[in-house]
Amino acid sequence: MAHSSKQRTPHDNHREPRHALEPLVESSSSSAAASASSKLDVVSRALLAPFTHRKHDSTKLLADLAPVIMTPRMINAATVSSKPRASVGGVGASGAHVDFATLGRAPLRFSMGTRRITSRDLQIVEATDELLEAEVPEPDGVASDVSLLRGFNATIPSAEKSRIRRRQTRNVDAPRLGLKKLGMNARGLLVDDEDHEGESVASEDDVVVVTRAETVGRKSKAKRRGRQSLSAGKILGRDELVRQSYEIERDKENLYVRRTLINNEIVEISNKIDSLDVLRAKLEQDLLKLQEDELELDDELDGVRERLEVEESRSRASRSPAQANHVQSSRRRKGPAFLPSEHDELPPGVAFMTLAGHSTPITALDISEPYGMLVSASQEDSQPHVWDLLSGDEIGRLRGHRGTVKCIQVEDHICLTGGEDGNVRLWDLRRVDDDDDWEGEMLSLSDVAEEDESVDGGRVKVDGIRSSSRLSKPTSVVERDGPCVRTLEGHSKAVSALYFEDDCLVTGASDKTMRQWDLTTGQCVMTMDILWAISHPPAAAPGSALPNLLFPGAAAAAGTFAVPTPPYADGSWEMYQDFVGAVQFWGYALVSGSGDGAVRMWDMRTGQPHRTLLGHTAPVTCLQFDELHVVSGSLDKTVRIWDLRTGGTFETLKYDHAVTALQFDTRKIVAATGENGIKIYNRTSMQQSTLMTNGHTKPVEKLRYMDRYLVSGGRDSVVKVWAL
Repeated sequence: MAHSSKQRTPHDNHREPRHALEPLVESSSSSAAASASSKLDVVSRALLAPFTHRKHDSTKLLADLAPVIMTPRMINAATVSSKPRASVGGVGASGAHVDFATLGRAPLRFSMGTRRITSRDLQIVEATDELLEAEVPEPDGVASDVSLLRGFNATIPSAEKSRIRRRQTRNVDAPRLGLKKLGMNARGLLVDDEDHEGESVASEDDVVVVTRAETVGRKSKAKRRGRQSLSAGKILGRDELVRQSYEIERDKENLYVRRTLINNEIVEISNKIDSLDVLRAKLEQDLLKLQEDELELDDELDGVRERLEVEESRSRASRSPAQANHVQSSRRRKGPAFLPSEHDELPPGVAFMTLAGHSTPITALDISEPYGMLVSASQEDSQPHVWDLLSGDEIGRLRGHRGTVKCIQVEDHICLTGGEDGNVRLWDLRRVDDDDDWEGEMLSLSDVAEEDESVDGGRVKVDGIRSSSRLSKPTSVVERDGPCVRTLEGHSKAVSALYFEDDCLVTGASDKTMRQWDLTTGQCVMTMDILWAISHPPAAAPGSALPNLLFPGAAAAAGTFAVPTPPYADGSWEMYQDFVGAVQFWGYALVSGSGDGAVRMWDMRTGQPHRTLLGHTAPVTCLQFDELHVVSGSLDKTVRIWDLRTGGTFETLKYDHAVTALQFDTRKIVAATGENGIKIYNRTSMQQSTLMTNGHTKPVEKLRYMDRYLVSGGRDSVVKVWAL
């Protein structure tokens, strides 16, 4: 431009709006016979010229503040409440609807200069007539009190001119006080001396003397006279005061408008923060899902490797028939299980099958594999039920115990049960369907010893369990010996926990002892006395927990162990008499949970405890461990996760009722916590969920799951099968 902003005069500033429209007038006069599209272009230039004309500060300020004044809320209100109009002259025949929100988001560049024209520009030009005829809606809410012009006037810098003018009217002439220098000195800043150095900072007439209490009565050396107020000689007049009152009211209105705009911006920012928080939470969930997928892949890899070892061992056994095929515990089996293809069609977290055959609460259950064999036992019933989970039918019963069966473990077709009669029975589930009238037989350890002496080498079955068919008994009895393969006698009270793997079995009973058995011979090879372990605790490690004095050794040795359980969710309760709540071993490492609330780790080579995990304040009812952690549940309404590397509690999960059963893997912990629902704790996201759909009507007592398949038994005497 030929002239700069510094050379403008007030007259030029007054002419600038007309100056901005001069090219438009010339363009309109020169294109009188042009098409309708050129007229629309001229109209758009006239409407948007103040926003594109950047030569003056006022127009630049208006363009910068337009997005602030026209908030997204006002735009949305205009979009929602706008009424569609019929297109004029075929405008909008393409079907594209352009509203004020679209116009507000369009690029504000409609000059006649050369530039790239976008499809959005063409849509706006085609719909210009429709937009001009449409009614401009009034915004709702707080924005309804603020017009566009009112908001602009409240935010431009000229709104502060009235305040500055009023402040200047209150200024009075006074001798120079040097207040700036005093303020700088008070802040500890050094200032250059001005030209009037040596002059008095304050005139002698302006000094106001305040006499202290101790100087009252003293005669001042010099007389000082007072002075009038600064406003005494200032007269503003009525017109000025009325004008100032009007300006003050207008400034208050401007403050209200600005406050409203700022509050709207704060609300918008809050909404954006909420949206970002939601997005962040979703991304965090995606990250946790990736972590769970990684753990699932690790388990799948371990499962494939274990499967490879099993198949290789089977191939070696087929080449050498004399080699026994040992059974590995499915509780340590990792990786996905083999499931029917229809299982993927089941909704997760729903009990899709109910097995109703018991008449009393479930006391124990276990499965061989998903959709395999299920063995369940209940109170006051000495005959566990055998179910086919693929069809949901009951196959038969295991007859032989003389009391309630309290613990069960099933591996493949081998089943071990322990009951109140103190016996442990080993069953072959493949012969259950032939068991119609068999009443069972007793096989003592002396018979096993006679068998070993009379039979040279015995006969070893494919499953690694020595058969008893060579006993000196009639042939008819041997042919009708039923599914019971062997009976192990040794405990003097109820067997409450057992765990076997390969040919090794460990049992725990209410006689406060644990026994290790050799399943190939049926002999007890070791007895571990828990009372001795209580009276001879191992040396406490530095920083470990204090000894548990809830059930001291002397009190536990006196009489029968019995503790009342905390009330279940339905208000019922019973006496808990299982001193050994759970056992599990891996290699030579044995872990037990007992009635004194302690979790003990034993060395099966010596039969001595080498570490005691103290923390529970009630009997331990269930536990499981892997390479890094031990997870235990107790009547104290907690599930504790122990770190084997440190011996301390890694995490504690608290519930409202006693914990009676649990199982875990690398991703989740499934627990029965005295409620109708089954609790699932996600170890990755640390969130709790409950299985309730089509579930139990009374508290859950026992459970067992593999991969995405769960079986539970409750106090409602039914067994539920769930899809996870």
